[in-house]
Amino acid sequence: MFRFLLAFLSIKAILEETTIYRRRQKLDMIESGLDLGGAYRATLGRIKAQGGEKARLGMAVLMWISHSRRPLRADELCRALSIRIGSNDIDSDDIPAVPTLLSCCQGLVTMDKSASTVRLIHYTLQEHLCTHPDLFNRAHSTMAETCLTYLNFQYIKNLSVGPSLDTRHAPFLEYSSLYWGTHMRMELSDRAKTLALELLDQFDSHISANALWHSISWEFCRGRPHDHKLFSALHCVSYFGITEVAKILIKANRRDLNQRDGAGMTPLTWAACRGHEGVVRLLLREKHIQPDQQDAGYGRTALCWAAGNGHEGVVKLFLGCQFAKPKRIGGWWGKAARVVRLLFGGRYINPDSSSETGQTPFSFAAGNGHEGIVKLLLGREDVNPDSSSRYGRTPLSLAAGNGHEGIVELLLRLEDVNPDSSSKCGRTPLSWAAGGGYEGIVKLLLGREGVNPDTTETVCGQTPLSWAAENGHEGIVKLLLGREEVDPDTTSKSGQTPLTLAARNGHDRVVELLRARHSPTYPLI
Repeated sequence: MFRFLLAFLSIKAILEETTIYRRRQKLDMIESGLDLGGAYRATLGRIKAQGGEKARLGMAVLMWISHSRRPLRADELCRALSIRIGSNDIDSDDIPAVPTLLSCCQGLVTMDKSASTVRLIHYTLQEHLCTHPDLFNRAHSTMAETCLTYLNFQYIKNLSVGPSLDTRHAPFLEYSSLYWGTHMRMELSDRAKTLALELLDQFDSHISANALWHSISWEFCRGRPHDHKLFSALHCVSYFGITEVAKILIKANRRDLNQRDGAGMTPLTWAACRGHEGVVRLLLREKHIQPDQQDAGYGRTALCWAAGNGHEGVVKLFLGCQFAKPKRIGGWWGKAARVVRLLFGGRYINPDSSSETGQTPFSFAAGNGHEGIVKLLLGREDVNPDSSSRYGRTPLSLAAGNGHEGIVELLLRLEDVNPDSSSKCGRTPLSWAAGGGYEGIVKLLLGREGVNPDTTETVCGQTPLSWAAENGHEGIVKLLLGREEVDPDTTSKSGQTPLTLAARNGHDRVVELLRARHSPTYPLI
């Protein structure tokens, strides 16, 4: 008894010491945070106190590193810092050396030699700089103006467009081509607008157009980018979402509003895909606009891209258009597109259009978990909530397979949604959810009448139980084993049972659960 009491008191003392230690550690972290903030302020003060060119360079380095859209290579940063906004060329004598930059920053910046990038010494410095925007004067507009000044240099304009981007003699070309518009959208200035219009005036033959197009087109051209010359100035500003510049270009080129680039994307498609409501609103006001064009790669409309990418504001703009699909056209909508185009001048939007794979805006939104957009589209009479893709996947199947429980719950309330639909390979929403480990969705589906908990897939012969067992989802295995209709002895086409699948993948707890339901026909391991 005495030994037990001593052991108890020892454990209690250890726990008390641990608690005190953790409290002290927490206080130390708080004090350390305060000390870091003070240290950063003091160091920034020393940088500014250097005066002259050293102070300017030190603060400029911190601005570029903390506000850039990706880590900057040392040669990119040195070139950016040598550019005088509005000038015609770089003076090679103005390009600073990396050691000079590091010295001007008083130890707040370091060189990552493995990646050849320049970075801040710690992530807490990034947080400190971002929470004190007064440290830098118009950071994003300055960066946009710098990028555009560089792209307007004559020697950059003279660079030939080749199959690959050669940046050996123009190290700042890639960054400035890909991100000038991003910085400009974040903070617009009159000077940046003027510089942008100068660039865009010759955009179709400029090397920056080629650089931007090759960067963004791989996804939309399925790895086969076409000629960048089809990617116009209006495509560019629609992609970046620069509303003020888009106004000018739209006014000047109203006949080219529906021009397709190499991926079959129109300016409206780019703006909708990227969620730029201002540009979408401008384009939808134009009488020549054709808002329902499909891209060449995937057959998706602008509405389809917006819905799939979760841009709820853009979807509202499309659904609120006065030229949205008339309600009484009926089932011949897709078969009579030419007739409808003649009747309505091309200014119609089909909220239930199908892509190349047979997916609609609704199914893309459901599959990607955009619940707000799902609710918006459910408010339309001309949207089918149970449409099937080329592979037999319904919105419910996609939502269940990707773990979007809220959307699954919404769809299961609808009478015209089949809760047990099968894809081309024979998998049901329950099978997809069980394989993905989404226990909440499995519970919802098992609670719905008409759902077969033991359906067998046509291709592999697996059941929801075998999918859950193979992937080690213990909670789902318990749920399924609790149903009398579920046979734990099913064998797939490759001869595997739920038990053998679980054992093969090392899911010991699942193996124990299945052994508890062992039957004479079940193979022992």
